[in-house]
Amino acid sequence: MDTHEPHWLTDEERQAWLALFSTLIRLPAALDAQLQRDASISHFEYHVLAGLSEGGPERALRMSTLAVLAAGSLSRLSHVVTRLEKQGWVRRTPDPTDGRYTLAILTDAGLDKVVATAPRHVEEVRHLVFDPLTKAQVKQLREIGGRINRAIGPDGLYPGQLPN
Repeated sequence: MDTHEPHWLTDEERQAWLALFSTLIRLPAALDAQLQRDASISHFEYHVLAGLSEGGPERALRMSTLAVLAAGSLSRLSHVVTRLEKQGWVRRTPDPTDGRYTLAILTDAGLDKVVATAPRHVEEVRHLVFDPLTKAQVKQLREIGGRINRAIGPDGLYPGQLPN
């Protein structure tokens, strides 16, 4: 039986945690609502499309890499890619360098969707995240986010960042 007393949060730490927790819940929901309203896609679908748009000149990534990039499981990604294929925005093909892997490829129509969706999405991100902050706070936010991500995992990756 563990009789060790937990190192409870101070009042200031508790307030900071609750502010962060609220942001972690409310910000994704607000961004998802904007994308649903303006582009009829989910935030996860947008991250998949945007990630593929940055997948080099071929706009292609292995499904396993794309799952890391979009911060989703391979199973969830597979279901989403199936929906995106039905829209004509993504197609799948075996990886020519290693047939054990499957590539997801952004089609021209998919690129058009990203290009049409990105300006309003970036506008919403700016409105919700950056406009309320000073330049110094933006720098602090980047540093704080980096520290928390490194504490979560040794690679320090965050969604949208490809592993080396």
